[in-house]
Amino acid sequence: MKQKKRNEIAELLRYAGKYRALTFLGMVLSAVAMVMGMVPYVCIWLAARDLIRVAPNWTQAAEIAKYGWMAFGFAFGGILVYFAALMCTHLAAFRTAANIRKQGVAHMMRTPLGFFDSNASGLLRNRLDGGAAETETLLAHNLADIVGTVAMFIGMLVLMFVFDWRMGAACLVAALISVLAMFTMMGGKNAKLMMEYQTAQDVMSKAGTEYVRGIPVVKVFQQTVYSFKAFKSAIEDYSSKAEKYTGGVCRVPQSVNLTCTEGVFIFLVPAVLLIAPSALAGGDFAGFITNFAFYAVFSAIVSTALARVMFAASGLMLAKTAVARIDTVMHAPTLPVTENPQTPEDNGVEFKDVTFTYEGSDIPALEHVSFKVRPGQTIALVGPSGGGKTTAASLIPRFWDVSSGEVLVGNVNVKDIDPHVLMDRVAFVFQNTRLFKTSILENVRAARPDASREEVKSALHAAQCDDILEKLPDGIDTLIGSEGTYLSGGEQQRVALAGAILKNAPIIVLDEATAFADPENEALIQKALKTLTEGRTVIMIAHRLSTVVGADNIIVLDGGHIAEEGRHEELTSGDGLYARMWSEYNQAVQWKIASVKEGV
Repeated sequence: MKQKKRNEIAELLRYAGKYRALTFLGMVLSAVAMVMGMVPYVCIWLAARDLIRVAPNWTQAAEIAKYGWMAFGFAFGGILVYFAALMCTHLAAFRTAANIRKQGVAHMMRTPLGFFDSNASGLLRNRLDGGAAETETLLAHNLADIVGTVAMFIGMLVLMFVFDWRMGAACLVAALISVLAMFTMMGGKNAKLMMEYQTAQDVMSKAGTEYVRGIPVVKVFQQTVYSFKAFKSAIEDYSSKAEKYTGGVCRVPQSVNLTCTEGVFIFLVPAVLLIAPSALAGGDFAGFITNFAFYAVFSAIVSTALARVMFAASGLMLAKTAVARIDTVMHAPTLPVTENPQTPEDNGVEFKDVTFTYEGSDIPALEHVSFKVRPGQTIALVGPSGGGKTTAASLIPRFWDVSSGEVLVGNVNVKDIDPHVLMDRVAFVFQNTRLFKTSILENVRAARPDASREEVKSALHAAQCDDILEKLPDGIDTLIGSEGTYLSGGEQQRVALAGAILKNAPIIVLDEATAFADPENEALIQKALKTLTEGRTVIMIAHRLSTVVGADNIIVLDGGHIAEEGRHEELTSGDGLYARMWSEYNQAVQWKIASVKEGV
């Protein structure tokens, strides 16, 4: 168990980099400060000894002033040294937390984009950012306090048995009971309960984020009660585990711990009463009173030390869970990068016997799928929902890697292409586009950061966004999501298309680009798509079959397999799945509400 804790602390210190030395320096200074802080108690004992020895002739105690100045000097010096220790550990802790966040984000940048479909952003943020924040307390305070407390305990053990071992043993009993109570709260099976508590907190954070993001949909469909159910369940689960841990596990041990921590003097009084008769009989009553005065004052150190142990132990336990949460992000699967990247010969796309199964599923989303898209050709992926259309499109830019088979771009396996080169060659527009909370200019420029302002304006014009810019208060510099400036779904889609046009990639992936657009916006989007797709290799996913009539090839996916393929005329002349879909689509388009005359 101890080895595991050392490994967790070593893991955190690894993130500190060159600031690790400051952590060790802070721990050493903390130990020195704690030892210095104990010297005043010895000075008090020395002063009390001299005063009692010469009582009632107090003026004969000539060294009282010296002990007073020594106590002041060591107390003040201990404060300064401890301040220096905390300065070191805080600087190292803040740098460590920053490095955890930076390395975590850098690692997530190397994960497949599909990873974020199955891992909510709220959960990832809570694990990384929340975990990093929890490590700050451990590194900034707890580690220094642990070392300082160890030094204090060693000094305590020495001082407890130097003057009167019986009074020292009485004080030690309080410390042992307190430590046992703390272990009862934080050790053994209760450590597992603490992990469950942290997991429930993660789930609640995820549910809260997803609930807030889904409020617009909730309001539209008036499903407040049902949508709140998952969030409410997460809150109740978290509340139950928190109450079980604090009320069921910690109530009695914490009461015992606080009683012993704050009431060390209670254990000292019985010991004094037992020792007093022998002290009177031995004629050393002055020495007995002096020792009692020392331990009465020294009991305050015991209380402070036990409080430090409790908070340090709590910090270690939280650090353990924080490291585990951070590791779930740091150990997320990364996208393999070839050591010998190859350059695609052209902009064609080919699937060779591709099979892909999502993690955790037993049924392949695609199975033995093969097709070819020549450079400059437009193909459409159609079929029933769940047929594998979006999955197939996502394998081209390596949102996921195939389970078997090959996806080729320019006759080169996408796994053998440098990811940056591949992403430069592929532009994609999704049906649920989301813009950043920044200006229109920066939203479009995100597709090509080195683009000039004029190039962005040209892309917006090509994407039919002129009417959007005209109505915005600051035109291209208007901040989206600020001061009531929002765009409709169709308008957001046109801005996203401007980014794809600016990127000028030779391969375009369109996933239901007009799904959420009204008729007016759809007409403008179709014009923008004509500009975007001209002379490029296009793979488009569509449910509105009218948009794929002119495609060079239509691939019908059903249940992860290619049911049929061909041009529109060929497929509609047969009696296959596409012909039935086309018939149903036309019936849906022609459907209208018939008027009903009164009395009929």
